[in-house]
Amino acid sequence: MRERNTDRQGRPFPDDIRQAVWRKATVVSGRDPAVVRQDRCGAHICRDKHGKRVDGGWEIDHIKPVALGGSDDLFNLQPLHWANNLAKGDDLHFANNTARLGVKLGCVV
Repeated sequence: MRERNTDRQGRPFPDDIRQAVWRKATVVSGRDPAVVRQDRCGAHICRDKHGKRVDGGWEIDHIKPVALGGSDDLFNLQPLHWANNLAKGDDLHFANNTARLGVKLGCVV
């Protein structure tokens, strides 16, 4: 079984893809966009916490899940707080209504 936060073959995403996906996250007013951004659910994520299950940790999510034929193309990838990615699972119609919605945190600047 393929682990979350990996490509279709179960490999970690390369640095250039991680950076491109990071840039898809929403810039937070008053915060350094190289350090902290916001996922589509409103949770703050920290650039240096990619792949970590801690406050501000985030993962690369396949918008259309791999289990449903989703690709590794950049248009199908998005940054999600790890708890939002866990809640989304293989749901193609994720409703943005997770427990982490709107979480604000203090990432190290």
